Amino acid sequence: MGDRDALLEVSDVRKTYGERVVTEVLKGIDLELKRGEFCALTGPSGSGKTTLLNLIGLLDRPTSGRIVLDGQSTDPLTDVERTDLRGSELGFVFQFHHLLPAFSAHENVMMPLVSRHGRPARWMRERASALLDEVGLSHREHYKSTDLSGGEQQRVAIARALAVQPQLVLADEPTGNLDSESAEQVMQLLHRFNERSETGFLIVTHEASIADQCRRIVHMIDGVIDSDTGDAQRPRTAAAPLESL
Repeated sequence: MGDRDALLEVSDVRKTYGERVVTEVLKGIDLELKRGEFCALTGPSGSGKTTLLNLIGLLDRPTSGRIVLDGQSTDPLTDVERTDLRGSELGFVFQFHHLLPAFSAHENVMMPLVSRHGRPARWMRERASALLDEVGLSHREHYKSTDLSGGEQQRVAIARALAVQPQLVLADEPTGNLDSESAEQVMQLLHRFNERSETGFLIVTHEASIADQCRRIVHMIDGVIDSDTGDAQRPRTAAAPLESL
């Protein structure tokens, strides 16, 4: 720990729930991600993957241990400060995209920018349009999210996650609700954004075919990390070439 190139440092993090009956979900997690890493977090249901992702995403606090994000220790931060750090440093992609159904694709992508900076501005509109163009949805930017296919909705969610130019994108089963073709398109988009920037990706998945497209695989079981296979140990299985979206 303490590496200047580290984007994320998780040190001896534990998480318990309950008072009379205590359940320890995470049992001393140590994890470091460098800038620009493309990492899968795998493990069976109940292994603690989503709990760890929520802690890294500042959506919950650890019972003990330390989380440092982009050089900032998150332990002493107030809830307001954690919200601000989350809004500036992190992007989120979920299995269920959580788009706002009353808004267009363009408005959904703009939402993080408006939330962070206040009223809409021209540069926000331009950035949202540019991101939708990059995910192949410029022709759909004014469609309501409910008028888009599942794969299109997830591509909007990716554009939304990248709107604030985050240092780290946390993706929880981002292809779990998609057919195989849409899943390949989503993974190609994530790789494209990763390869041209320093944005890191931590992808929770139970699908071996998705994990094999990542340059590093961290495997959890029963609240601990039982294996961590990085760049030096394994080649990445490339996703299929991205054709017309």
